[in-house]
Amino acid sequence: MMPRLAAAFFALFFALAMPAFAQAPEAAPTGAPAETQALAPPPGVIDASGAATGSGASIGSIAVVDMFVKADPLVKGVMILLVLASLWSWTIIFNKFTAMSGLTRKAKKFEKTFWSGQSLDELYQQFGAANDHPMTAMFIAALREWRRAFEGGAVRESQVAGIKERIDKAMNVTILRETDALEKGLGWLATIGAVAPFVGLFGTVWGIMNSFSAIAARHDTTLAVVAPGIAEALFATAAGLFAAIPAVIFYNRFVNEIGRYTNSLDAFADEFSAILSRQLDEKVR
Repeated sequence: MMPRLAAAFFALFFALAMPAFAQAPEAAPTGAPAETQALAPPPGVIDASGAATGSGASIGSIAVVDMFVKADPLVKGVMILLVLASLWSWTIIFNKFTAMSGLTRKAKKFEKTFWSGQSLDELYQQFGAANDHPMTAMFIAALREWRRAFEGGAVRESQVAGIKERIDKAMNVTILRETDALEKGLGWLATIGAVAPFVGLFGTVWGIMNSFSAIAARHDTTLAVVAPGIAEALFATAAGLFAAIPAVIFYNRFVNEIGRYTNSLDAFADEFSAILSRQLDEKVR
């Protein structure tokens, strides 16, 4: 029984297959090979040229200006705020960098003149009218207090301690006042560096919300629907980082530079106080 069923199966198979094997093609194909022909992308997928098939919108390369113009009003406000914050921080950075460079150069020049061997009276006459940086201001304040102590005549030994204390206080107050002026504007850099990323994150969240709203309204999850809101979100994040990163970097740099400059002022104040104290002791004798 089984041999007969097998013979019948093979007979049926050859009866169906023989017409296909017997039919030969009339001519070889002349078209380009299949693997060299570009296949059209499915609807909603961006091809190499940036065109989305089925949507008619070109989103392959989105210009920043176009993206800003088409953005949500709230996202526009976030971007404008971050750009203004970035411009303000760069203004502070440029002004502070110029001021610190000038103060460092003037301080080195003053110290070189101070230790050149000139008398205190000659230095007072030379720098009294050019009080344009903290070290000169501290020198003038201390020497004025010194001269004021001798206006009433000879100094008694009981007055020496009070004169030294007043000279030190005059220099310390000058250092604090000048240091406070140097630190002016650093608070803005710290604020921009701390707040700008969160403002950009707010724009990011709002752009993603717009993307989900577009999906819900069109009932479509293609890239052409989602991409504009995602692009707004990423641009807001980039703007926040662009404003925050330079502010943080230069804030730390200026804090370190001001700290070193303040230390140099303290060191000079100690040395100058020692010089005045020595001369005061000699006058009392």
